Amino acid sequence: MNINAEIITVRPEVAVETLQKLPNYVGISAMTAGATGISMNVVVIPAAAKAQPHYHDGFETAIYILKGEVQTFYGENLSKSCINREGDFLFIPAGVPHQPVNLSNSEAAIALVARNDANEQESVRAYIPDAQQAG
Repeated sequence: MNINAEIITVRPEVAVETLQKLPNYVGISAMTAGATGISMNVVVIPAAAKAQPHYHDGFETAIYILKGEVQTFYGENLSKSCINREGDFLFIPAGVPHQPVNLSNSEAAIALVARNDANEQESVRAYIPDAQQAG
């Protein structure tokens, strides 16, 4: 029990740019709240936009779609995909390359993202599919 610890409130008002190239409102992280084993943020995928292909080295990701419809390409060369919409939960195992794409041409998709990585962006690694490396 830690009866002397404080509860921390974070109200992010400004989006930060990430390696994934999507607006991110960092809520809980090592930097914002002193977290040691978790991060949580809100990611916005603008209309018709997509993230840069990436993976999280050594850390799992849980996502809840708050708004919109997103197709996530994943796996070797991003050859697999799934479509998720408002109300869906997604689990992305550590090290799985992925690239979410907003399927709407007119509205942003919004998701709540949690990772067992308090440093949030430090484990993000760019992923270049074979076809892009050759091209």
